[in-house]
Amino acid sequence: MSHDAGILFFLLASPSPAQAELNTQRLADFLRGFFGPLLLVTVSVVALFFLFTKEITRFVQFVVVAIVIGVIFYVPNIIETLARGVAAALGVS
Repeated sequence: MSHDAGILFFLLASPSPAQAELNTQRLADFLRGFFGPLLLVTVSVVALFFLFTKEITRFVQFVVVAIVIGVIFYVPNIIETLARGVAAALGVS
């Protein structure tokens, strides 16, 4: 590696003061955009399987669990809110 390439690598690799703060919103948006359709397809296939095999009880249980997971996955800041509520209920905070 030449001297100029080493300096260029150092300048590109080191975060600027504006980038020093960690921003996870874009990562969360990407993960929602990537795993959201995958979650919907999986839920649809499994729900159809339970319906076609006439397992209504398992279908209802699965739909309830899928709704809970969907709410946790899609509602912004739900995990932080739940964690604060649990901590307050336990008297930890």
